Amino acid sequence: MLLNRSPLLADMDAALLDRLRQAVRSTGRASGDLHSLQRALAALGRCEPPVARNETLLAGLRAQRWTDVPAPWAEMVCRWFDTSTLSRNVRMAYRQDLARIGRWLAAEHPQISEPTQWTRATCAAWVATVDRMQIGDYVERTATRGVFGDPMSPSTKDSALTASRAFFRDLQEWEWIPRRFDPGRALETPRSIRALLGPNPRVIADEVWAKLLWAGINLASEDLPTTSSGPRYPLELSRAVALTWLFSGQRSDEIRRLRTGCVRWQHDGTDVSPDAANVLARDAICLLDVPTHKTGISFTKPVDPLLGQAVEVWQAIRPEQPVMLDTKTGERVHFLFAHRANRVSKDYINRTIIPALCTKAGVPTSDVRGKITSHRARSTIASQLYNAKEPMSLFELQAWLGHRSPTSTQFYAKITPKTLAKAYSEAGYFARNVRTIEVLVDRDAVASGRAATGEPWQYYDLGHGWCTYSFFEQCQHRMACARCDFYTPKGSSKAQLLEAKENLQSMLASIPLTEDERAAVDDGQAAIDALLARLTDIPTPAGPTPRELGLPATVTMLPVVEVRHGKQN
Repeated sequence: MLLNRSPLLADMDAALLDRLRQAVRSTGRASGDLHSLQRALAALGRCEPPVARNETLLAGLRAQRWTDVPAPWAEMVCRWFDTSTLSRNVRMAYRQDLARIGRWLAAEHPQISEPTQWTRATCAAWVATVDRMQIGDYVERTATRGVFGDPMSPSTKDSALTASRAFFRDLQEWEWIPRRFDPGRALETPRSIRALLGPNPRVIADEVWAKLLWAGINLASEDLPTTSSGPRYPLELSRAVALTWLFSGQRSDEIRRLRTGCVRWQHDGTDVSPDAANVLARDAICLLDVPTHKTGISFTKPVDPLLGQAVEVWQAIRPEQPVMLDTKTGERVHFLFAHRANRVSKDYINRTIIPALCTKAGVPTSDVRGKITSHRARSTIASQLYNAKEPMSLFELQAWLGHRSPTSTQFYAKITPKTLAKAYSEAGYFARNVRTIEVLVDRDAVASGRAATGEPWQYYDLGHGWCTYSFFEQCQHRMACARCDFYTPKGSSKAQLLEAKENLQSMLASIPLTEDERAAVDDGQAAIDALLARLTDIPTPAGPTPRELGLPATVTMLPVVEVRHGKQN
């Protein structure tokens, strides 16, 4: 106003901005304020919108992107980029991989400079190159020069092949090039790479996550960074953002795009006011309306009341903000986390909220799984809900996260070893299928060598007698041993002589039971009769079948017991 010699807004125009721009160039100060002023005047129709602050830098990067890339290839990639209906972020990532392909062509196959020249052999050569690719191969970017030469991760290799498949598939579908090969098969990710891919959520450790929750609930103004003009955002906004990140399990983009009135309270299926006197706070359910997101349409999910209370506090003091464009849906809406006519910045959670919470909680900003980022909260919350005392099913968790397919949910929810061990123990597989039986070992027979000549040296205690068959655990007749040559009744003189021996070693042997035997042990006489009927014509270890021996249709059960776990005195 001083430079314009007028306090009137109507006197501010493009000429004033030119004079201010000259002053900024001479002093090098207030460039950010000038950009904001031009945006405000452009919104009022007083001038043209400002050019992006980093337009000069972006122009240099655009020129660098196609360094060493054949011109026909770069032209086709740019044409594909402008035609494809994929999201802008996906197209930008694919364009980077396609530029890498162009540099590979220039270095290894200079005779090929455009997609129409590709054959099945070219595809095979590219797949082999990706399989052996290292960090820094065929790139212009030098930011990661410190790790150049390290093996490229499987996910990066898969992304490079995915980009090439999408590129050639679109070109063939649009009839820009002839169909000489099937991109889905010719550029398929090799099995050796696919085997290394799979669900591996980067879950934050429970003890670290608990400290972050405490820090978020107790967040204060002194915990947040400030500038000479004070904190960047009001404390209520920062606390609401922090608790939304800690309790909602949503992506950072979805948090930024939440709208005013996104929190609702219900009791017995009826909407209630958050301060309703006739409804206890613990009885009301807090619902969060999530906007249209990466993989689906808007939906509603239950969240912790702490989140709803923090959002209500911010909404109560939130200054009036103009409607803004939601680029995802094309609507003009009132964003919840907006201040001074702007949404919170894209990196506010990662660069401000998370470091502040880590400092307050006394935990590092990274762990063995890498840096703590906004998206890791989503994996952590999903895994905790999946491994809770009364866990969510996979389909319930899918609905809570807003996924279209349970396959996507598996990339976030991971069964912990503790939960898996408990489930295995409760299944009782080993206890159901294995029993123990006492065995006497005649050490004299072993030491003297008589065991090698065929004399019995181990005796399985059947309760009603002894069995000397060395492969007792494989015998199908071990519940019906009468008249078997390997069987010695306990009442006989031979059994009494055995029990009188002094140099006997008693031990326990694990005997796996068949399905029929386990049913006989667990279910009673009917299962026993069925087992005997099945064994009637099966030869015994001595040779004859029970029918030939004329055995009665009765049986004495083995003295088998459940396996005991733990130390024994």
